[in-house]
Amino acid sequence: MTKLEKYWILYDVGNSAFVLLVSTIFPIYFNYLAAEGGVSEVDALAYWGYGASISTILVAFIGPVLGTVADTKGYKKPIFTACMMVGVLGCAALALPVSWTVFLAVFVVAKVGYSSSLIFYDAMLSDVTKPERMDQVSAQGYAWGYIGSCVPFVVSLVLVLGHESLGFNMASAMGAAFCLNAGWWLAVTIPLLRNYRQIHGVPRQSHVVRESFGRLRRVIRDIRGDRKIFLFLVAFFFYIDGVYTIIEMATAYGSAIGLDSRGLLLALLVTQIVAFPCALLFGVLAKRQRNTTLIKVCIASYFCIALFAIQLDRQWEFWILAVWVGMFQGGIQALSRSYFASIIPPEKSGEFFGIFDICGKGASFIGTALVGVMTQLTQNPSSGVGMLAVLFFVGFVVFSMAQRQGTSS
Repeated sequence: MTKLEKYWILYDVGNSAFVLLVSTIFPIYFNYLAAEGGVSEVDALAYWGYGASISTILVAFIGPVLGTVADTKGYKKPIFTACMMVGVLGCAALALPVSWTVFLAVFVVAKVGYSSSLIFYDAMLSDVTKPERMDQVSAQGYAWGYIGSCVPFVVSLVLVLGHESLGFNMASAMGAAFCLNAGWWLAVTIPLLRNYRQIHGVPRQSHVVRESFGRLRRVIRDIRGDRKIFLFLVAFFFYIDGVYTIIEMATAYGSAIGLDSRGLLLALLVTQIVAFPCALLFGVLAKRQRNTTLIKVCIASYFCIALFAIQLDRQWEFWILAVWVGMFQGGIQALSRSYFASIIPPEKSGEFFGIFDICGKGASFIGTALVGVMTQLTQNPSSGVGMLAVLFFVGFVVFSMAQRQGTSS
């Protein structure tokens, strides 16, 4: 690993702390605030899903425009920095709200900043490493992100679960956890900010924003004309939506079906620990097996995970699910990112990754919205989770169609 590759990987270590909080402690604290406000557990799960959906819709609108602007030489790092700071400050600001509505609104802002920063972070991959190393470096990013995020998370668990013995109330303990993770996120990002230099890009124009909209129209036309890229993005739209929904809704789902909160948090900590070596393993396997084959294995495994979650009603079953998810979570994300980077023009990485994030984090409102709507309609959380299996099935079929358009190592 070069120094720049390591600094790039460190950003995964930083933002993954926020992701881990979102998928574990955030929903539990939100349920606590919602209960204080007289909201039922079923409605709290639905509102949490709606909040996640709103944030991803916003990213879907602003992401492509920001991505095309960032492809202009000299713009990628400052826009990345601005988005990252919105996420960091939003995470810290979550320590302030006392009502569930305000908490949810601040969460949406923080998540928009986080998701937007990833557009530029992913697009930096072609600047920080060579094409033949993309699979390995991408996998390393996710792997170290999983294990590195455990450091502030464990401290946060001690604060939240032991707040009474430490002399804190719940609100103070959660506030300290939010500020701790925001500080961690910012601190480990500084090396990348100090050392990153944009290599690929287009020359500056006299009218950057107007020209960016023009490039956005052209890149959409290019994607429609390249059947392989187009079909991959459609497939990615469906299967990664299911992945992100599972990440975001796992704790909220477990709480809604009555599982113990402490057990849920510890199980998801195990997910991170399992994901570390498994993500590295997929990086190694990508040298020996086609990354497209490995992506198919991951999608099929997630399809089985969704089916298993339908009948989940015991704590030990959630632990099995946590380990199972950890085995494939890093692989499917890392290989999808590096595979896409390998089939697009590097000088247009920002533009293409803006669209990539629409089909990924920007489109993941479907899964969270499905869980929310189906849960409220049926008053049964399992019915919403069952819909995720359909997303993985469609994703697998369309991804297979994309591979028939050409091959990629």
